[in-house]
Amino acid sequence: MNDWMPIAKEYDPLKAGSIDGTDEDPHDRAVWRAMLARYVPNKGVTGDPLLTLFVARLNLQTKEDKLREVFSRYGDIRRLRLVRDLVTGFSKGYAFIEFREERALLKAYRDADGLLVDQRELFVDYELERTLRGWVPRRLGGGLGGKKESGQLRFGGRDRPFRKPINLPVVKGDLYREGKRDRRERSRSRERHWESRARDRDHDRGREKRWPDREPARAWPENDWERDPREDRPRGREKRDRSK
Repeated sequence: MNDWMPIAKEYDPLKAGSIDGTDEDPHDRAVWRAMLARYVPNKGVTGDPLLTLFVARLNLQTKEDKLREVFSRYGDIRRLRLVRDLVTGFSKGYAFIEFREERALLKAYRDADGLLVDQRELFVDYELERTLRGWVPRRLGGGLGGKKESGQLRFGGRDRPFRKPINLPVVKGDLYREGKRDRRERSRSRERHWESRARDRDHDRGREKRWPDREPARAWPENDWERDPREDRPRGREKRDRSK
């Protein structure tokens, strides 16, 4: 495991289906399907793959002009292709943008990820179909990322990098120890924990202010617990004496 990396350098469906890339058996049928697939990249796609970005999670109403306006801030765009359905012509929610210079590509990769466009937060990554060896698309059980509701998460990409296996030491300041989404969820959980503790502390302080002079609960003497209450009752002869 000395060659562990948070981002996959080569696509392996079995490792992509594992949160830390250490699974030895596929955990769902989609992983089996991806392992058996023999995918060949589309040869009809043109352009330089090393200068192309993959932009996903687009608003279905976002047009090519809007994308060109947003991404032209980072540099000159050579080609922009918004993927549409062949039958309906509607947007599928992702696009490919090819820049003229590598500097513009790297700047867009760094700054455009998470950018809000038409009320949607964008996801930006490099094109993987022609650059990542062994790539298998989502429709064949592969891909990267995914939603928790689908039950078919894929790890090893920018959205969901591999987590460090348990048997590896955790290095302080490791940027890839957890993904951005995991850090956000952990931060929210920590905030809820401290807010709960603060509310409990304020509640206790308020109770002390309302009852400052409250007497402590009285404790029974030890002898009273051991004494039989029937011994305190007057006997018959004592009653007669009192009557006289």
